[in-house]
Amino acid sequence: MSEMVARTGRHQQRYEDGRRLVAGCIPFKYRNSHENGDNNSGKVVEVLMINSTGGPGLLFPKGGWENDETVEEAARREAFEEAGVRGDIKEFLGHYHFRSRSHQDEFSPEGLCKAAMFALFVKEELNSWPEQSTRTRQWLTIPEASKNCRHAWMREVLEKGFLKWHVVDATRPEDEDDHIASPQEQN
Repeated sequence: MSEMVARTGRHQQRYEDGRRLVAGCIPFKYRNSHENGDNNSGKVVEVLMINSTGGPGLLFPKGGWENDETVEEAARREAFEEAGVRGDIKEFLGHYHFRSRSHQDEFSPEGLCKAAMFALFVKEELNSWPEQSTRTRQWLTIPEASKNCRHAWMREVLEKGFLKWHVVDATRPEDEDDHIASPQEQN
């Protein structure tokens, strides 16, 4: 059984050029469109969002990238700790810059952050997870998620990163190799 405690502290936190390095993901799954009374055939993409502990609106799981893990491992860890899901990283969606008011420290006094974001195909939704006492999760359609994003940068990841990738990915034949583009390949 895996550890059910979320990592805390900054002793292994990565920084680059005065920015805290963050890893996160957009967890997603497919739902048959007829499950909610939709007469259209096909599949609907839903994304998983979590509540913000700092105010209204919803977020995608993300958090500090630490020295003892790859950026992909950090993104998967955050999905597990904050949203209670496990799955496969499918695509690097890009780097996004933002300012955090709650994570200012000696290495990033202005709270500047650089987030590496990924698409994570959810294979398992857990009944218990490390942050379940402070986090609720909600599956939303893309338009619902866009409307409920707490931060503009997360809306940008959804609309310009995830949707762009997903539209291109949907046109590939299903038997094509599932190559995952790494952040290094994207730069």
